[in-house]
Amino acid sequence: MTLQIFDTATGTQRPFEPLREGHVGIYICGLTTQGAPHIGHVRFAVAFDILRRWLTTGHGYDVTLVRNVTDIDDKILAKSAEADVPWNQWSYDFERTTNDALDLLGVLRPSYEPRATGHVTDMVDLVRMLIDKGHAYPAEDGSGDVYFDVKSWPDYGRLTRQKLDDMEPAADADPRGKRDPRDFALWKGTKAGEPATASWPTPWGDGRPGWHLECSAMVRRWLGDTFDIHGGGIDLRFPHHENEQAQSRAAGLGFARYWMHNGWVTIAGEKMSKSLGNSLAVLELTKTVRPLVLRYYLSAVHYRSTIEYQPGSLTEAAAAVDRIEGFLDRALPNGVAEAGAIPAAFAEAMDDDLNVSGALAVVFDLIREGNIALDDGDNDRAAELAGQVVAMTEVLGVNPLAPQWNSGSDSATSEALDALVEALIDARARARKERDFATADQIRDQLTTAGIAVEDGPDGARWTVTGKPTKDD
Repeated sequence: MTLQIFDTATGTQRPFEPLREGHVGIYICGLTTQGAPHIGHVRFAVAFDILRRWLTTGHGYDVTLVRNVTDIDDKILAKSAEADVPWNQWSYDFERTTNDALDLLGVLRPSYEPRATGHVTDMVDLVRMLIDKGHAYPAEDGSGDVYFDVKSWPDYGRLTRQKLDDMEPAADADPRGKRDPRDFALWKGTKAGEPATASWPTPWGDGRPGWHLECSAMVRRWLGDTFDIHGGGIDLRFPHHENEQAQSRAAGLGFARYWMHNGWVTIAGEKMSKSLGNSLAVLELTKTVRPLVLRYYLSAVHYRSTIEYQPGSLTEAAAAVDRIEGFLDRALPNGVAEAGAIPAAFAEAMDDDLNVSGALAVVFDLIREGNIALDDGDNDRAAELAGQVVAMTEVLGVNPLAPQWNSGSDSATSEALDALVEALIDARARARKERDFATADQIRDQLTTAGIAVEDGPDGARWTVTGKPTKDD
């Protein structure tokens, strides 16, 4: 089967064909490290983590994923100055906070994670190329600014299918030195009051890079002049991605062959942002919600669709996770699954532009079939289906048996728990054999209160940790 990707550059779904056989290069715009990430910020990372997993598991590609860190930016300078903290310390602290949040959600670390400040020489080279080709110019006012000349590039606006005459002025720099108000900043000259450490020498004057320039330079360094997929949030299409593509192709680079954009997380129909005061910081939210549940919530909707956050959203996600865990606990009492084959229906859904809704329907169909097999005493069939469920949920990053979600377990503690529960189960079995049902019920109630569910079967009692009291049906 061929993976079909919706290419936002053409507005069509296209079969994916890598630039180099067996290899895929992906670049996604990482976060600007100005503050702690909320769930709206990290949705892109989860979406492209699923893409990466599917390219690797479903198609056997060797994937190089680059996720940059924008560690120098107007907002970083402004917020760090307001807090009276050095800008680079401010940025690095929130870079670590961001990685902690992504680790918590089971997002695989990128192949490379370049920082903008580590690629200034690459950026200067790119600016020089654009000036030499007549697509950029230094401001004539001596400010040290360098701008991209949008009128010099006839394809400007092609990515977002806009006409230049319909565009608003670029708001990323003071327009005083621009030839056209829509020209955007490649390089920003040093301004009064900015820290000296936030400035680098160039042939055009001391200063720092513009946001759009950073990504073009970093992706060229790590993936080459032409690469397979560029991804990011839908809000980045314009002006950021439009400007990236324009400056890279104007410099003679092939740049991205496919563009993929994920949808927003909204609250009451509005994009989640700090300015709305409705952000839900990942590290705060996961103090009360299991990280696996939050990962499932962000994974379960098609990446191009909007996720509307509302009360009860995470409750529904928790119920879905409980269904997966409940079946795996029943079918795999030892918590170990044989490697399962991925069902054709799951692969078909994933190859349809990562249709996770259709893929999850396959997961839950197999869980339903597996539970019926268990009820019928066909444990072998249930274990086979459990292996397939594990394989599918691993692709989506929500496999409950993955070390990611169990890394906090201490083996000695687990062994002690096993010994104590087994002792109580044995005591309950003896009480039942002696027809002392009052004692047997008391033991079961103790286990239930402790979050241990006991299920009697033809082969004896089985128990699972539910983490919450359950009713005796």
